[in-house]
Amino acid sequence: MTERTLILIKPDAVQRALIGRIVDRYEERGLRIAGMKLMVADRALAERHYEVHRDKPFFAGLIEFITSGPLVAMAVEGPNAIAVCRELNGATKPIEAKPGSIRGYWALETGHNLVHGSDSAENAAHELSLWFNSDELLDYERDLDRWVLDAD
Repeated sequence: MTERTLILIKPDAVQRALIGRIVDRYEERGLRIAGMKLMVADRALAERHYEVHRDKPFFAGLIEFITSGPLVAMAVEGPNAIAVCRELNGATKPIEAKPGSIRGYWALETGHNLVHGSDSAENAAHELSLWFNSDELLDYERDLDRWVLDAD
């Protein structure tokens, strides 16, 4: 099932010059980038994105961190993209992340875990609408898709 999901390459990854290496992980797996932008999230956007955590003790720190510098927002698509991206990202707590995942390879602490990925189709649709206008997302075919994807 083809899905589209949100990936955020967080400020810690940008500051560590990992953008290209992280983007490579998704593309090398066969996923397609449908939208991408380098930006600084304002407080209002960050609070809408993390609304589900508003009453948690770490909310203020989370907002401060995600707005602290540039990040990369990406719309990524492909078969089972949500689950594939979550597997590529690794567990939220880097100590629990599988070796070879983004967090398992480059992250040490939960507060600096490099990436965010939507956790469900519903949340992906909501999060994508926060970070992208519809005209910023592209539908296109790649020649290599015939070598990565089934014809169905």
